[in-house]
Amino acid sequence: MSSEAQSPPDIETPDSSSGVAVLDRAFALLGAFEPTDERLSLTELSRRTGLYKSTVLRLLAALEHGGFMRKLDDGQYAIGPQPMRLAAIYQRSFRVDSIIEPLLAELSGKLGETASFYVRAGARRLVVSRVEPARAVRVSIRIGEEFDVSRGASGKVLLAFTEAKPSGDLIRARLWATSYGERDPETASASVPVFGALGELKGALTVSGPLARLGQPAQMEIAVAELLEMGRRATLEFGGSPGRYVQALARVAGLDCP
Repeated sequence: MSSEAQSPPDIETPDSSSGVAVLDRAFALLGAFEPTDERLSLTELSRRTGLYKSTVLRLLAALEHGGFMRKLDDGQYAIGPQPMRLAAIYQRSFRVDSIIEPLLAELSGKLGETASFYVRAGARRLVVSRVEPARAVRVSIRIGEEFDVSRGASGKVLLAFTEAKPSGDLIRARLWATSYGERDPETASASVPVFGALGELKGALTVSGPLARLGQPAQMEIAVAELLEMGRRATLEFGGSPGRYVQALARVAGLDCP
């Protein structure tokens, strides 16, 4: 039996299809790489995408030509340089470099915890920027890393301000969310939204730290207050109205709700 016959059949997923099969398959190949994957073999790419090896080879050649994939000396494949260029453009579209990053650095310096900025990507939340403290025990995340949008403080904020569901009423009213051991049992986090000139959600400004440290009520109250102030400044820089943050800051004292 040929190796082609042993390969899995091309999988069609109508619910997630764009209607352009060749693009869907190319995107599936790029999406087959997990954050921890440095390289993948042809066989593994075929297995993960459900595409015939012959189909994978044709797509890999096109992606390699465009700089989205590169073939390594051992015959395996890795992501090419083009996605990095596009990622830089994507970051600039949020003005992360000029607005968010300095605030993250200030926030992390004040609280001694990891500060990050998340945006929603469908059912996931994506780390667009982050600054980690120098201390040994800290929460470590990578730019480009994705997590379930339904878990964690930043996920709660992103859901609350992108979906008009009753479950988000409290967060929309008070302008912040907290999380205690939801994604990681040893991590606590707090998050606030950042808005643009038209009131649109730009993303979620977030602080994460060890549960034993940030999970303490007094420390969490300080973190939420600092986040609201940074959210106010970021929103102002984006041309939005900072008034709601002033009201939220006045309600932070006596924080007792997860």
